[in-house]
Amino acid sequence: MPASPEILCMGEPMLELNQQPAGADGRVLYLEGHGGDTSNAAIAAARSGARVGYLTAIGTDRPGDGLMALWRREGVDTTHVRRQADAPTGMYVVTHGDSGHDFTFYRAGSAASRYRPEDVPEAAIRAARLLHVSGISQAISDSACDAVFHAIGLAKAAGTRVSYDTNLRLRLWPAARAAAVIHAAIAQADVALPSLEDAKALTGLETPDAIADAYLRLGCPLVLLKLGAEGVLVATPDRRDRLPGLRVAAVDATGAGDTFAGAFLARFVAGAAPLDAARYANAAAALSTTGYGAVAPIPRHAAVEEVLAAQQPLSESPPA
Repeated sequence: MPASPEILCMGEPMLELNQQPAGADGRVLYLEGHGGDTSNAAIAAARSGARVGYLTAIGTDRPGDGLMALWRREGVDTTHVRRQADAPTGMYVVTHGDSGHDFTFYRAGSAASRYRPEDVPEAAIRAARLLHVSGISQAISDSACDAVFHAIGLAKAAGTRVSYDTNLRLRLWPAARAAAVIHAAIAQADVALPSLEDAKALTGLETPDAIADAYLRLGCPLVLLKLGAEGVLVATPDRRDRLPGLRVAAVDATGAGDTFAGAFLARFVAGAAPLDAARYANAAAALSTTGYGAVAPIPRHAAVEEVLAAQQPLSESPPA
């Protein structure tokens, strides 16, 4: 019997339709893919060697079938993925213009948005070592928001660690509600994974150190502030380290933050010290920008290790 997942990711997976260049006849075609922040993180963690499971609801439709096939190919456990005949799988369309990418979402009434506290598999959370959720996991509906808080409560009671990625989407909810909910969740988390852009909007602060201080004051003991191409700030109550971004031939940053989250969690759960896990994740995120799309360019463990072998090693003793 396969071992149970050590990391459980919870949230909203989606079908992606990405606009391609028009053909000679003027027709525009769309490339099918997959997205969803915590799904991307789950795949990144699995490609880095972790045992990962996913908690969500999707439709009994073709997009849902595609997601199930994706997770199975990637080794992500789907035991607790709910299939619903009365609600569709969410989707989004990516179009391209002079101003860059534009996203149009079709998620109202989706199966994931109907996820409820009573749908959360309590035994699975108790058996896991870490639960990973995000701002999007809570923004899609009130019931999904409550389900995440319920899952966090179960995790805390069971001694299962919690990680939280802000992934702020102001199209989904007002800024004041987003800040209140996200910060209430981070106050219960063991690992916070905000991006600098998100954190500025959520806290009103500007500098990385001030933002790290704010999240540490909430009670989260480990803050990894993602700085995009500039790397990451790793902060605990006792120390602060800044890892510079790796210079790569970047073409598309879609999903880089999710890759960072999943890669970090895989190494962290495997016993790596936070700074070493962050260094690994920093390299994985950089590599993920060298290809197009959210999933295809997520690197595997061997590719990350090859990049790290050329870097100056960093080491930290694990906390007592």
